[in-house]
Amino acid sequence: MRVSLSSSFRVGNDAEATFEVKVETIAQLMAHLSDKYPNLREVLANDVAVSIDGQIFRDDWTQAIPNSAEVFLIPRIEGG
Repeated sequence: MRVSLSSSFRVGNDAEATFEVKVETIAQLMAHLSDKYPNLREVLANDVAVSIDGQIFRDDWTQAIPNSAEVFLIPRIEGG
């Protein structure tokens, strides 16, 4: 699947804007990114939302990601 990172996740890191990865869940994606970009670990643990084909997930890291999905990592926005 293709994953795109918003610019706020790339600043100060060597993270690519878009890359291909093979994972099955959001949790696996976060683990992959944490291993590949250790400087992002804290941000990925607390301050990220994941858009899978336009649907945003903030807390359910067990969510499956279809192999053909378009995935975006965006800053988490709190609100009420």
